Amino acid sequence: MRWTIKLKPNPQKIKQLASELNVSPLIAGLLIQRGIDTFDQAKAFFRPSLDDLHDPYLMKDMDKAVERIEKAIANEENILVYGDYDVDGTTAVALMSSYLSSYYPNVATYIPDRYAEGYGVSFQGIDFAEDNGFTLIIALDCGIKSIDKVAYARQKNIDFVICDHHRPGDELPDAVAVLDPKRSDCFYPYDELCGCGVGFKLIQALAANRGLAIEDLTPYLDLVATAIAADIVPITGENRVLAKFGLEVINADPRPGIKALIKNVKKKELTITDVVFIIAPRINAAGRIKHGNHAVALLTEFDLLQASEFASQIEMFNADRKDLDKQITKEALKQIEGSGEQERYTTVVYQEDWHKGVIGIVASRLTEVYYRPTLVFTKSGDKLAASARSVKDFDVYNALEACSDYLEQFGGHMYAAGLTLKESDYENFKKQFEKVVSETITPDLMVPEISIDAVIDFDAIDDKLVRILNQMEPFGPGNMTPVFLAQKLTDTGYGKKIGQDEEHLRLFVKQHSNDKGFAAIGFGLANKISMTQNRKHFDAVFSIDENEWNGTVSKQLRLRDIKES
Repeated sequence: MRWTIKLKPNPQKIKQLASELNVSPLIAGLLIQRGIDTFDQAKAFFRPSLDDLHDPYLMKDMDKAVERIEKAIANEENILVYGDYDVDGTTAVALMSSYLSSYYPNVATYIPDRYAEGYGVSFQGIDFAEDNGFTLIIALDCGIKSIDKVAYARQKNIDFVICDHHRPGDELPDAVAVLDPKRSDCFYPYDELCGCGVGFKLIQALAANRGLAIEDLTPYLDLVATAIAADIVPITGENRVLAKFGLEVINADPRPGIKALIKNVKKKELTITDVVFIIAPRINAAGRIKHGNHAVALLTEFDLLQASEFASQIEMFNADRKDLDKQITKEALKQIEGSGEQERYTTVVYQEDWHKGVIGIVASRLTEVYYRPTLVFTKSGDKLAASARSVKDFDVYNALEACSDYLEQFGGHMYAAGLTLKESDYENFKKQFEKVVSETITPDLMVPEISIDAVIDFDAIDDKLVRILNQMEPFGPGNMTPVFLAQKLTDTGYGKKIGQDEEHLRLFVKQHSNDKGFAAIGFGLANKISMTQNRKHFDAVFSIDENEWNGTVSKQLRLRDIKES
């Protein structure tokens, strides 16, 4: 691990902000690092309001999208709400369909089959629309590159409204409206929305047309917050407002489907991290193992008993997903070790019988082990399909673009992408991908980095600090959990390995012999226990947590890494 301490902001600025907000210089420094350096910015950060959301009509084509949907409703047309099979796509479909269905009956949903149709808009989906009399398709979290599919639909007199957040290509589809804040000609003030977030802006515009206030849409925010968490978009600006209010809905009164998913969770209050690790994998498991329709059925069900049955089914899919993920990761690691390819700049592995639904998770696991841009391929019909994952600060989407001569199709983000190619192009693509990455990545990007916000003394860790840190949530990209470095620590002698496989580390650490010390937990750090034994001094990088046990809440350090002092 590479430890990097962020540059300390200007001391004068820290002093001024600390005085204006009546907070410690430490908190003022953390805020300035996040681009918050005035009283008003801090107020908006700590007290987000639904009034902070932008006017949806600032988004290019919003007027056209609303006009076409209103026309469909006036003419009693059948509307098909179409979305991808991942969390962002299924929550977006649940959001749009449940909103429209609340006042218009002719609405149905369509999620493509991950195996038969693949990602995004499919010809099969358009044929389904034609066969069932749909004349308008609202595509969510997909469609920005579906030029041929939208043209095919036009021939059948089916219109498209596209709500996407992926990067467009050089040409846009010939849809009635293309809502995508990443369009170069769209000047919407915030371009980091997820697919479900773009869908929310559309229902916000539709609702305004019907005289509804933004508060009337609050019940839909549990879906938006789930998508924001799962899609790892920045939790800044508008996303922060949507995530914060969405989390409040999840914790107070979520829809029956989400309530059924979290009924066995014994936490008083769920955070964004809990959404990422508890809710999102279960919703994703439907599309990975069976079909995304199961997720939409769960998220649009308003009978708690029925939702509980759907949730139990999804729990089974998730258990199957975990087994497959473990097994394929094991096989992939064996393949890398057997090929002697540990020294490459990339990891590219392929086995034709690997389950397409979990190759993205396996790519993430391999990135954790070898920390380099990673592709996991499997057979998909007569083509090969892959999931790509990247490392911090390396744009895998750009690297794939440089290899596009060998690709049938690809799409995604800086850190995650999907692609398909002909089997005959696999070896050439693999060579080209290695060449592109080796020429564009710098050696430091291939060592995992821990970015440290500030060096801290244990004396500074008090109730007020923890209270203010809690108010900085929800955390995520753009507003990561503050990470601190404390030096010259010692364990009191009770340090031990814990967990089923004894891979985690539990310590009780002090910085000065007279201070009270803190319990500390380091997941996956058991191999570093020797650094903490026999009263040795060590430095630790950590975030500050609260641990709840038998009704008592205490401060706890969540260790990220330790090194000898």
